[in-house]
Amino acid sequence: MSLTLNVASAISAKLESQWRDVQWTEGQKTSLMNTVSSYTPSCEEVTRARVLLLGPVGSGKSSFISSVQSVFSGRVTNRATVGSSSTSFTKKLQSFNICGQKGEDPTRLVLCDTMGLGDGEMTGLTLHDILSVIKGHVPEGHKFRPDQPVTSETSGYVKWPSRNDKIHCVAFVVDASKIGTYPKGLSSALQQLREHISDLGVHQVALLTHVDTICPETAKDVTQVYKSARIQVTMGKAAALLGMSTSYIVPVKNYSSELDVDVNTDVLLLSAVDHILQYADLYFQDSTPKDTESKLQ
Repeated sequence: MSLTLNVASAISAKLESQWRDVQWTEGQKTSLMNTVSSYTPSCEEVTRARVLLLGPVGSGKSSFISSVQSVFSGRVTNRATVGSSSTSFTKKLQSFNICGQKGEDPTRLVLCDTMGLGDGEMTGLTLHDILSVIKGHVPEGHKFRPDQPVTSETSGYVKWPSRNDKIHCVAFVVDASKIGTYPKGLSSALQQLREHISDLGVHQVALLTHVDTICPETAKDVTQVYKSARIQVTMGKAAALLGMSTSYIVPVKNYSSELDVDVNTDVLLLSAVDHILQYADLYFQDSTPKDTESKLQ
């Protein structure tokens, strides 16, 4: 009994210092916004970095897209429609070009929303269709149906996708409050999926959403996120679920019931976007030499 209490108190304990160094200031927010706004893919033929969000139903993919757009809009907006049921609200492939601040050009970041991952191949987005999206074959607005996989006969099918059509980074989205309740087979399915994505040369990161729901201190003050032992432990569980190092995972608090944006929440969201863009750019750096080499042969 005492051991259980000790473990519980350790997890709920507040750490003395942040386990990741983050500056919670207006200046840091401005710096991150400038970094994202000025971002340009390191490959000349690519105009925008396309990032695919993947995760179980209700993990917060659509909310993340709306939250990122809210940061640049200066007010909370719901650009990507969010559902709350156990079945995926998003059924289509939807690409959202994140708009810049008022009076600025759109950013070079496109966040792609899709149907959520289900308990099996027939209840959510299939492995075949996910890989088709990443390869750039799936047309914008395509409605996914598990019983009708994407083929060359699919309406609008992109037979010869350009680099602009392809996905340049995948961000897995995992709900911190559901880590312990996900189906047993989800971990092996996600890790198998990750192997296939890696074979395509696409880097992957992860977003740990709803961190405020598992830590009361963070719910009150988001600057406590990296002082929370509970969130640190949960991030380790997310790493085990996905089969990736915690260095690829960042915590996120999406806007939900708020009407106004908050500097600290913005910093956390922008840090996640910056993290994603770094790995998107690795894709361009990794793939460009190969293409140049093939042209010389």
